[in-house]
Order: sequence, then structure tokens, then C-alpha cells
Amino acid sequence: MGYYASGLNSKDSLFMQLIGLLSDTHGYLNPSLYDFFKDVDQIWHAGDIGSEDVLDKLEAFKPVRAVYGNIDGATIRRRLKETQRFNCEGVDVMLTHIGGYPGKYAVQIKREIYANPPKLFICGHSHILKVINDKALGLLHINPGAAGKYGFHLVSTAIRFSIHNGDITGLEVIELGSKS
Repeated sequence: MGYYASGLNSKDSLFMQLIGLLSDTHGYLNPSLYDFFKDVDQIWHAGDIGSEDVLDKLEAFKPVRAVYGNIDGATIRRRLKETQRFNCEGVDVMLTHIGGYPGKYAVQIKREIYANPPKLFICGHSHILKVINDKALGLLHINPGAAGKYGFHLVSTAIRFSIHNGDITGLEVIELGSKS
């Protein structure tokens, strides 16, 4: 599923993907996410899902790409990978939970990022919303913050953006409110 883009040459991609991005739900799926993600084509979850119930609800709502995080138990780890690397509309994407950020990448992924940098690097774990261009590696780093109620963050957040023909555009952040 995607949005038809008129006026393109036949060699160009005809579809744009609208992505909903979240992390660190920790077993809680904020009802506001259903409205924020109602028009997305895919939901990507950067780990610490917290319960199979959250994953099942997301999968019943939209197609999901997800990785497990450090708090996720054996049942979620059997369903998901620690890291996913894939292509979406011409964008090489790496999705993991513990990844760090430009200048301070996590040890477990640092070698791959430097040897073969993706165009879009997404992680969670810190509960801190960050969008940073890593000019040295030519990649965009996104951490959507934490969408759940548990952790040290004060405000729950999620992100929505578009990918089309190798471009990442229209990035929007939603504050889901106080985590309490």
C-alpha cells in the first residue's frame, strides 16, 4: 500500500511510504497513537515493546517492522530480531534498540555503521527524542523517544515521516502527553 505520486517518469518509483515510528512502549499502547498513525502505511517499533499484547495490537492495526529491546522477554525475542536492515523506497534503513547516536554509537553496531552506513539509522532505548544528521557518515539518525508510560522521560513521543524515491521528508513529532 502507498500513495500514488503523479507526474513521475516510468523509471521513478510510483509510491511513497508514510511511516509511523515509536519506541519504548514498555507494555503500554497510548490510544492517541491510533489517530496519529491512522494514515501510515507501516509502523516501525525500535524495541522495548514490553508485551506481546502491544505487538499484536499494532500488527492488527497496520503492517509492523519491529526489533526487540533489552526489556523484552523470550516470547517477543522469538518473534523479532535484535536488528533489522532493509530497503524502503530507495532508503537503506537500519533499525535496532540500543544504537547510540552520532559520535557515540553503541559497541554492538558501531562496526557495521562505519563499514556500511545506512541512509537512515533508527534506535530507541534512551527515551530521548533525537533527530540528528551524521554528516561524517551521510546518514540520518532518529530516536523517537519513548511512547510508553514507564521510564525517566517526562513526555511520551512518537514520529511520523514519508519516504519516497530515496528521500525522507515531512517528519512530524507528536507529544502524546505526560507519561502519567
